[in-house]
Amino acid sequence: MNDLLPSLSVQLSNTIGSLPYFNPEIYLAVLFLLVLVTDLIFGRNSAWICRIVAVGGLFIILFKDLQQIGLLQQNSGSVFLFSNMLRLYRTAVSFKLIIDFFAIILIIYFGLDKRLKNHAKGLSDLYTIVIASILGLHLMIMAVDLLSVYLAIEMVSLASYLLAAYRSENGFSAEAGLKYVLFGAVASAVMLYGISLLYSLTGSLNYFDGNLVPGLIAANPAIVSVAIILVLVGIGFKLSFIPMHFWVPDVYQGAPTPVTAYLSTLPKIAAFALLINFLTPFIFNVKWIVFDFRLFLSVLGIITMIAGNFAAVWQKNIKRILAYSSIGHTGFSLMAVATFTGQGVSALTFYLAVYAFANIGVLMLASYFADVSGAEDLDGYKGLGLKYPLAGVCFVIILISLTGLPVSAGFNGKLLVFSSVYAVYEQNHNLWLLLLLVTGALTTVVSLFYYIKIPLYLFLKKQEAEIQFEGTESGKWLLIISAILAVIVLLLGVFPNYLVGIL
Repeated sequence: MNDLLPSLSVQLSNTIGSLPYFNPEIYLAVLFLLVLVTDLIFGRNSAWICRIVAVGGLFIILFKDLQQIGLLQQNSGSVFLFSNMLRLYRTAVSFKLIIDFFAIILIIYFGLDKRLKNHAKGLSDLYTIVIASILGLHLMIMAVDLLSVYLAIEMVSLASYLLAAYRSENGFSAEAGLKYVLFGAVASAVMLYGISLLYSLTGSLNYFDGNLVPGLIAANPAIVSVAIILVLVGIGFKLSFIPMHFWVPDVYQGAPTPVTAYLSTLPKIAAFALLINFLTPFIFNVKWIVFDFRLFLSVLGIITMIAGNFAAVWQKNIKRILAYSSIGHTGFSLMAVATFTGQGVSALTFYLAVYAFANIGVLMLASYFADVSGAEDLDGYKGLGLKYPLAGVCFVIILISLTGLPVSAGFNGKLLVFSSVYAVYEQNHNLWLLLLLVTGALTTVVSLFYYIKIPLYLFLKKQEAEIQFEGTESGKWLLIISAILAVIVLLLGVFPNYLVGIL
């Protein structure tokens, strides 16, 4: 026991020293408890109070995120926390800012969706789950130890399962939740097996400290490759790249539309940050030749772009189109990761931010049209652009951004990604980077075919029978927020430096 006392003292000092850099996460934990207690005190009618508390708390957390930039400038731009379990650095703060900002929009969106709002259980529990998931996303972004990685992913996954099946009285939602749990359990088990292999080979779980990378260099290359692939499978479940994409179409279609907006943006953004953390110690080690990460990511990116975009062409349901579109965007984002450069990471950060603007906006409009006309597939969209011109025009603007056409934020995002890949290709003339560039350009053209179908049905096709639905006050707010997002997408297309300067 006496031998442990010096170690305990060091651990305690390390923990106390880490707390000033962990303020946003501490505030998130307090906010989670506050929303939970608010629900318990005010009962079933507490949804609007919980929403106000959650949104107000997230604004404070955004401010705490910004404060971390100043703290990092005093510590050479990077600091390890809690005995090297977490790492805080400038890019991690950028990812946290993106997640917290869009979490505010999504929490507002949850309360505006008519079907979700009319749910018998109310929305108070949902807000509590979302705050807990955001804490997990923060930990995913900073995790640099395989144990903290696994715990963070599981924390986010459990929250995501609950969100996907929140409308349990709805058959599609229950089915979506069940499929998500089954695929998630398999991915979790596979990842855990990969982690155990890495630990057995090296006796270490930490990327940046210990014997992990040197131990893997000295181990059997075949076993190391298998172990790394198994770990990447767990990360790929959150990224939804091929072949870890099977759950995406059914879950996105069956889950409530605001939950689809959450699943397609926030966990994916955090998973990209997690992937960058995982790759960093390997790609910057000059002795690392065991596993070719660039080849692996390039092949995944090419297959994911092709499969996601071509599968979307054949879809009729709006949410399934956007589900396969999301898979295609994952493949495109992998292009930036495969550069292994700071320019690529900056391009990825910008691209994910503008993708989140557009994807949340388009799903808000899908909710709006479902509220006012009951439309959920292309046939139901016939003529709605003429009947609801503002919503139709906003839909077109946001789809232009998702496609990556000028002048839109999506165009600038794709241009930055292409530029980062081409800059590296000019230096080493790597064939796989060239194939990524070609595939990215071709699949962008393919995406135009399924994105343009929506404006085609909105404005150029006529509804055979007039269907009358009564508009709601929440529907008006959905339209207002969607219009704001459409304007932001256009402004960032003309003035991208406003977002680049923040990130």
